[in-house]
Amino acid sequence: MSETDAERAGPYKVVELTEVTDERLEAALNEWTRDGYRLESLHFAMRESSRRPTMAFLVFIRSE
Repeated sequence: MSETDAERAGPYKVVELTEVTDERLEAALNEWTRDGYRLESLHFAMRESSRRPTMAFLVFIRSE
């Protein structure tokens, strides 16, 4: 991502994961922290019939 793209994108980045595994979470965390973002929050979407999350939302922020 070029500096111009980063400026247009703003300080926040929301990443949606539909495959919630430790490998996918780790890959997303490594990818966006490498690009200068830090993890702000992590949210899971659950189904009543399952104990495992069906989706995860990672919210990152980057200081300007």
